[in-house]
Amino acid sequence: MSHLIETIDGAVDLILDSLPETIVMGMPLGIGKPNVLVNALYRRIKDNPNRRLHIFTALSLERPVGGSELERRFLAPFVNRVFGDYPDLDYVKDLRAGKLPPNIEVTEFFLKTGDYLSNAVAQQSYISTNYTFAARDMIDHGINLLVQAVAAREKDGVLTLSLSSNTDTSFEMIERLHAIPEHKFISIGVINSELPFMPNKAEVSVDFFSHVVTDPAASHHLFGAPNMTVTPQDYAIGLLASALVPDDGTLQIGIGSLGDAIAQALILREQNNQDYRSILDELTPCTTIARELDRFEHGLYGCSEMFVNGFLRLIEAGVIRREVFHDLTLQNLLNEKRISVIVTPDTLTALHEKGRIHSPLRAGDVEFLKHFGILRQGVTWLDGELEFEGKRYVADITQPAALQAIAAGLLGKRLAHGMFMHGGFFLGPEDFYQRLRTMPAEKLAHIEMHRIDFINQLYGHGDIARAQRRKARFINTTMMVTLLGAAVSDGLDSGAVVSGVGGQYNFVAMAHALPDARSVLLLRATRESKGEVQSNIVWNYGHTTIPRHLRDIVITEYGIADLRGQTDAEVIRRLIAVADSRFQDELVEVAKKNRKLPASYEVPAQFRQNLPELLESKLRPWNASGLIPNYPFGTDLTGDEMTMVAALQKLKYAKDHPLELAQLAFRSLFKENDAPQEWLERLGLADAQDLKTMITRRLFVGNL
Repeated sequence: MSHLIETIDGAVDLILDSLPETIVMGMPLGIGKPNVLVNALYRRIKDNPNRRLHIFTALSLERPVGGSELERRFLAPFVNRVFGDYPDLDYVKDLRAGKLPPNIEVTEFFLKTGDYLSNAVAQQSYISTNYTFAARDMIDHGINLLVQAVAAREKDGVLTLSLSSNTDTSFEMIERLHAIPEHKFISIGVINSELPFMPNKAEVSVDFFSHVVTDPAASHHLFGAPNMTVTPQDYAIGLLASALVPDDGTLQIGIGSLGDAIAQALILREQNNQDYRSILDELTPCTTIARELDRFEHGLYGCSEMFVNGFLRLIEAGVIRREVFHDLTLQNLLNEKRISVIVTPDTLTALHEKGRIHSPLRAGDVEFLKHFGILRQGVTWLDGELEFEGKRYVADITQPAALQAIAAGLLGKRLAHGMFMHGGFFLGPEDFYQRLRTMPAEKLAHIEMHRIDFINQLYGHGDIARAQRRKARFINTTMMVTLLGAAVSDGLDSGAVVSGVGGQYNFVAMAHALPDARSVLLLRATRESKGEVQSNIVWNYGHTTIPRHLRDIVITEYGIADLRGQTDAEVIRRLIAVADSRFQDELVEVAKKNRKLPASYEVPAQFRQNLPELLESKLRPWNASGLIPNYPFGTDLTGDEMTMVAALQKLKYAKDHPLELAQLAFRSLFKENDAPQEWLERLGLADAQDLKTMITRRLFVGNL
């Protein structure tokens, strides 16, 4: 029986009074953390050296602050407007500042991307594990406190909870903790009224937790991940990837500009098909794989550890609409097109032929048929017959007359309890959360937040996951790819962790385990580091996330490289064909040196024009037309802020490029225009007295 706790302080008192000197606390990644409770407990233990706290989690989010004084000044009003009263986690602040007290440890299995590269404590405390094993690994460390932010609703005096964003590890954690004999632990759900109430698997009774905190002070804005600018390179990659997604299939994508680019490209394919085809013709991808360019007659099913804004836009555009059902026979019949989601007498016949139901129908058959909407809800089984509204029906569906009578009076109209989106957790901008909060119940019913050990793997779930995930395209991003096909996605060759493995390995493995699935890894062909352009396709690297024997499809802005089942030499040729042309010769040279390419090989002429300026010129008209806008799903930035951001980005770029900075400074000397006073005041440039501030003001204005 769950106990309700009215105050945060009361919950902290309970924790400290009930648990031993060392508290090992597990909590979900992302927005599922109950920040207010965590901060209150952290402060109490921080002030008491006789107690110890070990925190296990992932993706601890913090309001952005900027790396320079100019960035901080620009961001402050934006952050206050967008993040509102979102409370930063105290342990994150102390960890970043190197001020974690000696009696508190923080261990994460996925870090906010790139934020902790030079933080020794975070690097040393990181656990490298697949997302599917996170619950297991946390339990092995002796978790005795589980806390989670939850949504709540009350109806007829009964309080119901929703795990909302984070069904990912909670079910498995609770199951494993209960299975440990005599292990004392506390589980606490903390109500945050801002969390969307997600139905289906996410909906639980208050008894799911041992205690539930109802303190209104625990509610606050959710962390909103702002939409990023989608660059021409991102769009090229997204467009190419979208042409590999088959109708009637399964889709997985991630967060960020590449995920947005894919989603926008799929929407274009559905809503502006002729223009979509024209853009792809401009890109003229290098590929030996068949492309899918038609509109979506049947739609897609989304199955992704991360339910992101792009997926919601695809749902709203009608692209994500292929429903899956948690019954193997029913799902297989749908896959075979033997039946459809529209209920007909043939639905009953097909289920009977497959042995899923009997004839005459039995009581269990009737409940199954009612659950999935095949029979109307009021139908009952009584003494071997069917009854509805006082009328009896023969239950033998092999008799044509009986089947005809059932069809006329008892059949439902459409299959029920179908899901077109399964996700493990969600994260997005504020308008993403708001659209979930206000989504009509009948639409929201088709979105199910689920366990990560179901989303990210096949084993442990019979054949239902295989049947649902037909024609799957698991699309993930990576940082680098070696010429032999290995992928570098989470760390550097120094051992420094950039982010984490997450579910990438599992999705790649699933793509090889499913007969009609493919793994698609996306990467930009180049990156810039300290003013120097470098290739993201390299000969080899001291760290890999995906081994070369799991190589499949790789996409850069210059084309598609289908690597599955190819020889090493052919893999190298195909990757060089999608590499930036400025680096192709050195890649060829090193491959020849290591006897992986014949000495006579030369890069074909059609792949020698892989250059950013040519790509941008191809896509510029489509950007201007509004079909591939910089922010396809909107932005929290105002028009003024977007202008300021563009100028600040140019200024930041120039500081890393001395020649560009000199040219910028020279040009600014001859510009008489000025910026609006409120912009200058916001950036601290209005009253420029010292030389540095005057120069910065001049350069900023010169970039407008």
